[in-house]
Amino acid sequence: MVMFAVVQLSAQTSATHSTAKKIYQPTNASIEETLSYLASDELAGRKIGSEGIEKAARYIEKIFKKFHLKPYFETYRDSFEYKENIGYNLVAFKEGSDPELKHELVVLGAHYDHIGVINSKSEDTIANGANDNASGTTSILELAKYFSARETKRSLLFVLFSGEEEGLKGSEHLAERLKEEKASLYVMLNYEMVGVPLQNTSYTAYLTGYNQSNFADKFNQYAQKEVFGFFPKAKAYNLFKRSDNYPFYKAFHIPAQTLCTFDFSNYDYYHKVGDEVQLMDINHIRKLIEETIPGIEGMANSSAEEIKLND
Repeated sequence: MVMFAVVQLSAQTSATHSTAKKIYQPTNASIEETLSYLASDELAGRKIGSEGIEKAARYIEKIFKKFHLKPYFETYRDSFEYKENIGYNLVAFKEGSDPELKHELVVLGAHYDHIGVINSKSEDTIANGANDNASGTTSILELAKYFSARETKRSLLFVLFSGEEEGLKGSEHLAERLKEEKASLYVMLNYEMVGVPLQNTSYTAYLTGYNQSNFADKFNQYAQKEVFGFFPKAKAYNLFKRSDNYPFYKAFHIPAQTLCTFDFSNYDYYHKVGDEVQLMDINHIRKLIEETIPGIEGMANSSAEEIKLND
């Protein structure tokens, strides 16, 4: 049902374009391929400054190039220093079609770093980070592929952050850089640990900072589905401030929130070597991506800025 709705929406919108382009649709095979590489032993947990995260960065850049997404800066890489290491956020850009609204940015992000090689009681010492956060990274890459051939009135930034595991270092750097350059950000939506489904909820993912804005309500209206819901323990865990949405909220004071399907009870391998791709629910990830597409299109195409912080 979700796939049909997205395809139908694509067909209706494409009919209004003078030059129709083939719209990419997320597939289980593509999701599994990307997840499997990012969470492979070859990348050794993608710790900042490592050879493994450099391989991940090159892989991401190839996808951006293949789908003809432009670098937002001179290159895809937004570099920053951290403890004698150079970290790289990867930033791709899809320009909006509206002469006025294209100057407003919708930021879609996820962190692609993880904690690398760790001490473990087992022989396996690689924290592969399939759920945290190869799942979110894969989701952003699938969205980048989809929107590469879709017109939206506002411009889109597809961002993969490094240094999240070191205390949001990459997102802090990028948020401040964009602020210094006087970029106009509308909203920021961050994908974090979406590899396994929530249990016994009416919604697909919870949104951190739920009561700080009308983000969830408007997004669900656009999607015509209860995609985002409220996670009662989010405030106790301080989740709003623990992922890459938070630096954008601090720098721009805009709706900047994280979606997640990990609730600390439905997956046992957070920051452990057991966080492997074999445990990811590929079908769930695809459905989540498909369910968020109409909401993103609603944010990117609304004539007014309808998503706002609460008073």
